[in-house]
Amino acid sequence: NSIERRIDIKGVKHHTTDSWRACTYILVTECFEELAYYGIQFNLVTFLKNVLHENNVTAARNYTNWQGTCYIAPLIGAIIADSYLGRYLTTLAFFIVYLLGMATMSISASFPTCAGPDCLQDGSSKSFAFFLGLYMMAIGAGGIKPCVSSFGADQFDDSIPADRLKKDSFFNWFFFAIYIGSFVSGTAVVWVQDHYGWVVGLGIPTLFIAFAIATFMLGSGSYRVQKPLGSPIVGVLQVIVAAARKWAVRVPHDDSLLHEAPDKASMVDGHKLQHTPELRFLDKAAVISSDEELADPWRLCTVTQVEELKVIVGMLPIWATGIVYFSVLAQFSSTFLEQGRTMDKQVGAFAIPPASLASFDAVSVIFWVPIYDRVLVPAARRLTGKERGLSELQRFGAGLVLSVLVMTAAALVETRRLALAHGEGLSSMSILWQVPQYFLVGASVVFACVGQTEFFYNEAPPSMRSLCSALALLTVALGSYLSSLVVTAVAWLTTRGGEPGWIPDDLNDGHLDRFFWLLAALSALNLAVFVWCARRYRRKNVY
Repeated sequence: NSIERRIDIKGVKHHTTDSWRACTYILVTECFEELAYYGIQFNLVTFLKNVLHENNVTAARNYTNWQGTCYIAPLIGAIIADSYLGRYLTTLAFFIVYLLGMATMSISASFPTCAGPDCLQDGSSKSFAFFLGLYMMAIGAGGIKPCVSSFGADQFDDSIPADRLKKDSFFNWFFFAIYIGSFVSGTAVVWVQDHYGWVVGLGIPTLFIAFAIATFMLGSGSYRVQKPLGSPIVGVLQVIVAAARKWAVRVPHDDSLLHEAPDKASMVDGHKLQHTPELRFLDKAAVISSDEELADPWRLCTVTQVEELKVIVGMLPIWATGIVYFSVLAQFSSTFLEQGRTMDKQVGAFAIPPASLASFDAVSVIFWVPIYDRVLVPAARRLTGKERGLSELQRFGAGLVLSVLVMTAAALVETRRLALAHGEGLSSMSILWQVPQYFLVGASVVFACVGQTEFFYNEAPPSMRSLCSALALLTVALGSYLSSLVVTAVAWLTTRGGEPGWIPDDLNDGHLDRFFWLLAALSALNLAVFVWCARRYRRKNVY
């Protein structure tokens, strides 16, 4: 029984548990952690420019370098969790690094401000302490990202139908907790930083990381914790090496002749994977050519090991569509802001900062999660007859459809804005016309991001769940890089011959609408590729 292979932190077996009680601690922990994370992210460029006196280029470079570290560090956390410490201890260890980094940044805010134009280069104690804390925070935040969601899902037993439904619901509320933290940071924390200074403004996120650690530890008595199952990288390499050594060996037509462990108890989490006909050259790793191989895992692997690698390879095309998706989603924090700066920001007696509209993304997620969980899922369940309503891939696909609508809405708004800007005697367009595209971004996140997270957790072999969660997070970073590449290519192609291009400094002289239409077309092409890949994908078959 898989549930008996899960132990608590004291080594006592749990045969029953209140999974939602344990997950409540995890959800509150995640909310506090994201509140602290976004409390730094939203105003980081402002701090670099106003406090450390960096220029625009240096501040932008330091921001993107930090952001990249936040989404590369999950690979480190995932390998440590899957191979050595398990998800509970890995989360706790990286939380400590996280807290030390936040505390260092908070203390640095009280140091005297440096006078040079580039504080990072002039070696001031303030900038040194701040960047040391910033990158400690990035490593801590990145290290826990692939562990927390997987650890929450570990609280449910897939062999129990009711638990499978609860696990699906958990992923919805996990993202709800993330965006509650994002919304509070984007409104209250940013306001405190602007009005009460950075000592208080950085102290508040530090306090919430302390709250996150305390909440996480309070739930320790309720958690089910899986033992680490060995290095997933080593298992993958063993299959590749064993198959390469036997490149000239013929795979038997009878699959039962391939090597497999003698009983379920010796397999990962008590489960075996059935043989599939795809990627048959990898099956060579499970062909028994001599008795001496039985004791050498680098010469002979089990069918389950081979199938685990096939699962990972099979997920890669769907993983790649996530990169394109996040390159489109990156516009809500870049070109959407540029579009908003050219619009009429006055609404009654208030002037709305363009960056504030990004909060509609969080509001949209907070709105859509309970609608999806309590209304759409029961309705889909009645229509499809399936317990979860929509499959992970159907949910991901729905999010990709919404991403097409996001860029279509942005393009239509920009087309109308340009028409008003070029017309004589016509008023400028209100910034509130951007609300629909931000609202669609939030809806897309609820479908695509949650669906992607569920897919990688459910399909990943048990020994690789943290690693696969880290790979899913990596699509965010790669999507940002792809977005930068597309913007650079468009700027180069459209400014040839002395033309202002599609995205000039003065957007009234350009055609940002064409850029948005290009991304809408790219999203539609990505959707078509995803549908083709999803139809060909074979789900893992456990017995």
